[in-house]
Amino acid sequence: MTHDRSLLGLIAVGIGGFFGACARYCFSRLLSRFESFPYGTLLSNVIAAFIIGLTIGVGRQSVLLPEHLKLFLTAGLSGGLSTFSTFSFETITLLEQGSYFSAVGNILVNVCLSLIFVLVGLFVAKMFVKV
Repeated sequence: MTHDRSLLGLIAVGIGGFFGACARYCFSRLLSRFESFPYGTLLSNVIAAFIIGLTIGVGRQSVLLPEHLKLFLTAGLSGGLSTFSTFSFETITLLEQGSYFSAVGNILVNVCLSLIFVLVGLFVAKMFVKV
């Protein structure tokens, strides 16, 4: 039984990761016309932060989410959607281009908005999911 659960969990993470990575790619392509700032990565990170906050928040409200759904949404979808490595590379690229203000802004906006949107997700879960 444990082997079946871990395999199902792995499949849930893989499918979630596929959809998250595809969404991140689409956001980056859609917002690539704004080449002066990596808005696609920012949008991906903020949405992923909201999803993980909402999922964890729903779980905190004692709502029983199936473990595979939690894995799909957190490690899979949010993990595939958010991207620390791309954020880091884009920040270094901005620095190399001499866009110091944009680089610092990218760091501050990504970190602050991601933290805020985890909190927003937790808040939304608390407000709308009643036990």
